[in-house]
Amino acid sequence: MNRIDRLFGILTMLQSRRYVMGDQIADKFAISIRTVYRDVKALNEQGIPVGFEPNKGYFVVEGYFLRPVSFSLEEANALLLVENLLIGFADKSIKNFYSSALNKVKAVMRASQKEKIEQLADRIKFQLPERLYQDYEHLATLQQAVSTKTIIDIAYCKESGERSNRRVEPIGLVFYAFSWHVIGWCQLRRDYRDFKVSRIAQLVNTGMPFEKEVHPPISEFMKQLPVDY
Repeated sequence: MNRIDRLFGILTMLQSRRYVMGDQIADKFAISIRTVYRDVKALNEQGIPVGFEPNKGYFVVEGYFLRPVSFSLEEANALLLVENLLIGFADKSIKNFYSSALNKVKAVMRASQKEKIEQLADRIKFQLPERLYQDYEHLATLQQAVSTKTIIDIAYCKESGERSNRRVEPIGLVFYAFSWHVIGWCQLRRDYRDFKVSRIAQLVNTGMPFEKEVHPPISEFMKQLPVDY
């Protein structure tokens, strides 16, 4: 990789995260920490405001805007393939957001590339079992609640048909046994519970912050899953 490509790659990496440690950049591009310092300095000299915060890492100063990225045809084809996979692994809300994002990618592509993308789209088909279709619109709201650490109110239907209202502090989403599940602290039961997302009849993000100060990482719950797929 030449230096120009590496500098652009570092900038893309910085813009994709809030902070990036120097050793993460070094590992990603197989360079030394000294070279990372020189590359960051070069970005600053080109007018790109890269800052540094001790114990957190490098960051692009808020407000800096990079012109739209030009995607290669191979990159766009990969995104198109993933869009089809979403049929079985995401709900309607995520599909809508992904399609919107993909349209923005297409918008910056050349006309000849767009034509090839459309041709490929007509030649990719998926046949999935009915149980994989996620016929609800909760995942986007759940993602927001997990990332902002805000309480949700849900109307939940058990397998028996019994329905109950719960106030939950969602700490993560897990896909297993061909379904999405939200893991959270149930204020009613005063314990952690696994809620199958497809059984949530109603969902509201209250916007209120978590009441419980500390929650275990979602990786701890992965060890307790009832199945290994």
